[in-house]
Amino acid sequence: MGFMGDRSTLLETGRFVRAEVESGAEANEEAPVINAQTALTDADFAEEMFAETDPASDTELEARHRVAADRGDPGAMSVLGALLLRRGDLAGAEPYLRGATAEGDRAAANNLGVLLLQRGYPEEAAGWWRVAAVAGSAPAAHALGRHFRERGDEPAAEYWLRQAAESGHALGAYGLADLLEHRGDKGVERWLRQAAEQGHREAAYRLARHLRKGDPAEAEQWYRQAAARGHRRAALHLGALLEARGELKEAGRWYLTSAKQGEARAACALGFLLRDAGDEESAVAWWNRAAQDGDGNAANALGALHAARGETQTAEKWYRTAMDAGDQNGAYNLALLCAAQERTAQAEQWYRRAAYAGHREAANALAIMLLQVGDAAGAEPWFSKAAEAGSVDAAFNLGILFASRDDDRTALKWYERAASAGHTDAALQVGIALVRDGEDRAAERHLRCAAGGGSAEAAFRLAALLESLAPPPEPVALGEPVGGAPKTESEEWYERAAELGHRRAQVRVGMLAAARGDLAVAARWYREAAEAGSRNGAFNLGLLLAREGNEPEAALWWTRAAVAGHGRAALRLGLLAARHGDLAEAQKWCVRAMELGPAEVSERAARLRDALAEELSA
Repeated sequence: MGFMGDRSTLLETGRFVRAEVESGAEANEEAPVINAQTALTDADFAEEMFAETDPASDTELEARHRVAADRGDPGAMSVLGALLLRRGDLAGAEPYLRGATAEGDRAAANNLGVLLLQRGYPEEAAGWWRVAAVAGSAPAAHALGRHFRERGDEPAAEYWLRQAAESGHALGAYGLADLLEHRGDKGVERWLRQAAEQGHREAAYRLARHLRKGDPAEAEQWYRQAAARGHRRAALHLGALLEARGELKEAGRWYLTSAKQGEARAACALGFLLRDAGDEESAVAWWNRAAQDGDGNAANALGALHAARGETQTAEKWYRTAMDAGDQNGAYNLALLCAAQERTAQAEQWYRRAAYAGHREAANALAIMLLQVGDAAGAEPWFSKAAEAGSVDAAFNLGILFASRDDDRTALKWYERAASAGHTDAALQVGIALVRDGEDRAAERHLRCAAGGGSAEAAFRLAALLESLAPPPEPVALGEPVGGAPKTESEEWYERAAELGHRRAQVRVGMLAAARGDLAVAARWYREAAEAGSRNGAFNLGLLLAREGNEPEAALWWTRAAVAGHGRAALRLGLLAARHGDLAEAQKWCVRAMELGPAEVSERAARLRDALAEELSA
């Protein structure tokens, strides 16, 4: 820790720069370089002292003040001691600083504290800082506050930091804000703002972080100020903010600025931007740079890139690098790689590693793997752990698990949890359960969510529910064309489900089209359903074809439906064979129709079979 002198050019030296980082600053972020505009000084002639000087001018300045200092001039001793202290000549500086301090020079007292701290005497240093602070030195009050905070005496630290802050000292304001934030007290924003307004870049960065949820527009301005002053994390966050807003070009510029300053996360983010822009070669270069600096996300990106190319050994190397960087996504991705190669034992090993480290999707994947080998008891706790950690898929899978045990109440609880997080299939299951329980309006809400999420089954069930809740249609007036009314919402949902390939919906759309007299549309939907394996679609298509006089093709579709278990299609084939005089074939289909039902069809098929038997025996 270093503390700046009131009258010396130490305020612009790099000697104590690293030590100026407050305890609350992010690791490895350099402290701001303090200059004449950001520090409070005591000297009337401060303007002269704060100018950056080269060695020659330092020598000239030293010579000019040494004569006066040797004569006992307190101001000259203070300045000369500060110059020697900056040079690192502690032995030469100490007598001059002590002499000036004895004459009541508070700047010398402050710098004497700096010197003593450098020599390893923090308590004596604090004594001189107290002398200077009591005399009104804001830098000394700040130094004293830091001293007490490092020793855990927060009340004393707050007192002296507040003295410095209220005197307008930027570092004092920042140190006070850091202490208040550490304790969870109020006033953090006020003091961060004061320090930031004086050019303290770390304060500007942390003020932006403090404001980012409540006032994102102002937060962005402070990110910009800190980034413009060289704060690499501010540049990173500014880039992320701009990227989220779609301003990719400017985001890339700030990522580049941050990455060049050594921020690995910015290099990684820049890599993703370049990849998305089609410049994979440059993306790889930045990911390599970030991964070498310990960014696990970049290592995972390289692993995924090589895995997509089929270079599994290289991909595995990068995933292991990610793990070494502490990123458990590496273990999860390695497990996925092994699972894709059917290296089941190794996949389970890596899933377990990631899951034990708290990776929720790894826990879910591990549970699925255990369930697939019949270990439901072993799978359940991993599903639970993943779900409690926020995995929506795991919550849905728990619903399936409990439903398989006929524990519908617990299953519904997990389905509802997953549905509330936007899981489409879970919303469908909740909707089905609510329809079963007669809670139609609540069911409608969940089915709408699932259907809106692209579930064909949900769209079909929503259509059926809306159809059942709709009032019966008014009779068609005499002379009014059939099908002139606009489509209902239920029909629109049937069509959406049909377009998504739902066979029952395709049949229902065909039936509605047929009812409107649009037989071409009906035939198209029946055929699509039939070709996808729908026996009802095949039967209805046969009816349309037979009505058009195309009995041979109708018989083909009825045969397909009957073989698939459609009783009415079997009866139609029996009637068709009887009409054509093939009584044995007709009897065969009648027996099949009797077996398939329903009851009405079985009765008709039995009567036809008996009539055919009499005809054959006559």
